[in-house]
Amino acid sequence: MDNWKNKLSKLTGNTKIKQGIFTAFAVAALSFGTGTNALANEESLTTVYYVYFGDQYIGTVTDKHVVQKLINEKLTAAKELNSNLDLTIGDDLTYIPEQVFRTKANANNEEVLKKLETELTVGAEATALVIDGQQIAYVKDKSTAEAVIKQLKLQYVTEEQLKELEGRAAADPNSLPPLKENETRILDVQLTKEVSFSEAKTTPNNILSVDEAVALLQKGTLEEKKYQVQEGDVLGSIANDHNLKLAELIAINPGLNEDTVLQIGDEVNITFLQPYVHVNVKKEVFKQENIPFQNETVEDASMPKGESQVKQEGKDGLRNVTYAISEQNGQVVEQQVLKEEVLQEAVNHVVVKGTKVIPSRGEGSFVWPAVGGYVSSKMGYRWEKMHKGIDIARPSDRTIKAADNGIVVSAGWDGGYGNKIVIDHQNGFRTVYAHLDSMTVSAGQTVERGSKIGVMGATGDSTGVHLHFELYKNGNLEDPLNYIR
Repeated sequence: MDNWKNKLSKLTGNTKIKQGIFTAFAVAALSFGTGTNALANEESLTTVYYVYFGDQYIGTVTDKHVVQKLINEKLTAAKELNSNLDLTIGDDLTYIPEQVFRTKANANNEEVLKKLETELTVGAEATALVIDGQQIAYVKDKSTAEAVIKQLKLQYVTEEQLKELEGRAAADPNSLPPLKENETRILDVQLTKEVSFSEAKTTPNNILSVDEAVALLQKGTLEEKKYQVQEGDVLGSIANDHNLKLAELIAINPGLNEDTVLQIGDEVNITFLQPYVHVNVKKEVFKQENIPFQNETVEDASMPKGESQVKQEGKDGLRNVTYAISEQNGQVVEQQVLKEEVLQEAVNHVVVKGTKVIPSRGEGSFVWPAVGGYVSSKMGYRWEKMHKGIDIARPSDRTIKAADNGIVVSAGWDGGYGNKIVIDHQNGFRTVYAHLDSMTVSAGQTVERGSKIGVMGATGDSTGVHLHFELYKNGNLEDPLNYIR
């Protein structure tokens, strides 16, 4: 009998043909039984069922309800976990009945159920999202699939904007009213690839929610892979090992840059997302915005190099502007100015920059370091103490000037000297200016002969407003009056 069934199974893969063949054989067997009355009287007949899963012969059972009970149990268990899905099971099962003599019945219910326990899987009726002929994702039904596409678009426009766009789909673009200030009008929202729907069957675990399906379309995957840094790893080697460019690896790992030093055990994302589809949005935006002022530099040959002065403060202008903007996945890929109205012109920020080169080396002769005034105290011993320089008092202007070209060595407080400036004239001479009320130069600055360096005062050990002025040549104290011209 088994050999006969195997041969029959090979004759046809169509279960309806098999059923016809078995039925014909059963009728022939009964006819034969009628011709042998003695045998029929001795043995009674019974019906068995040959069970096929697709074209695969599983075995023989005494009653197809034995299998149906297993199906019902599996289906009930699956529905408890997936109550919102339309579930199916056993669609590929075929039962072929045959009447045989009871003593010849070769059924084994337990063996069949054991095989079907692994063969039978619960399926779900679903709608597939199809891109380029490939089923990308499965959702519950067509309405859910439509919700996925809508939700994907809503990642980049608002519900109100999408509704307004759909409401004026047939309107003439030239008849649209002017935009108001800070208003945005969506002109088009399109996917870069067509997403179609088709009926499909899959396992319940493959059915995605709307949010999961949107994430899959956006990322190309629902799970990002992580790599744990090992000894000797650097970003470049990790990128090469996972077929990524260094720039791509850095882009998918916020916080990393080319100079990042990795630590053993750190986790690095190695999943470079490849969206299945992009969302293109075209829109018009009307807004009032500042016109940034420009920086302008004007050179002045009379001003020492290194010095600068603001001639005119900059001020932003103001304009109304309408932009045509194209975005992909929320990123601007193209922007054009459609219309512009300048409300207020910008005012340039103008800085005068000195170009005059001041020699740092002195000429060896010195000018009077004050504006007028007289020598109130000469260099020499005074009250058994050496007065190291000359004092100049009663000027017509309290401006203190550099006696010759040079570089400021120091400018600051120095005990009894008060505010003091020391200038090295780069030719063996140094001059000292003390008791200043304020200073307009700093250490390291190059000063020009006759230029202002401070204001006369009475700081430190001073009995009145005056300038204490000292002069040194090759480190030796000299009388300034012998050098001032």
